Amino acid sequence: MNTASLPSTTRRALCAVCLRPRQTCICHWVKSVTNQVEVLILQHPLEVGNAKGSARLLHLCLPNSRLEVGEAFDAAQLQAMLSPDRRNVLLYPDTEDAALGLAKPQPFDDAWLREPLRLVVLDGTWRKSRKMLYLNPLLQSLPRLPLRDTPPSHYLIRKAHLPDQLSTLEATVYALAQLENDINKYDPLIEAFDGFVAQQASYVRIREN
Repeated sequence: MNTASLPSTTRRALCAVCLRPRQTCICHWVKSVTNQVEVLILQHPLEVGNAKGSARLLHLCLPNSRLEVGEAFDAAQLQAMLSPDRRNVLLYPDTEDAALGLAKPQPFDDAWLREPLRLVVLDGTWRKSRKMLYLNPLLQSLPRLPLRDTPPSHYLIRKAHLPDQLSTLEATVYALAQLENDINKYDPLIEAFDGFVAQQASYVRIREN
């Protein structure tokens, strides 16, 4: 059948789960791993339609996760997401950002590992995530969890500005492994991510040819 003759709505029918066109569905890469630390993913609106983005796959793999889209969140809505039933920790470098006028946050305390935790993750480019932090004072007040000594990124389909920059999925997985003290628990998600990256790379090769 010549798909060019079909209406665009037919050609671009979306998968109801991963929200991608059915021809490029990523649901077969979903590997469910139950996370003890709750994950709240705050996704920049410009990342929603990005085919190279990993946040949706991450969310589908983690049963104890929530994904919300926005740049500047309503303060009351964000406060509800950061409910006090768990201690909230922001996955973000612990350095000051003088350009945004942000003070150095409270350092992460290893004693918190004995408490119920919620890991807050900003999904966006470095510039977008910094803007999200600037526009949401509640996020600025959270203690930060920086990543150290992580493996090289597998994210070969997206250009990194720094050698240690990771995809949202990779960064979150390594943070969860650190917080839950289980270095191998989330290996299935990295394997799923490798498959996802290979799939996206194959589309690039097809377009180039």
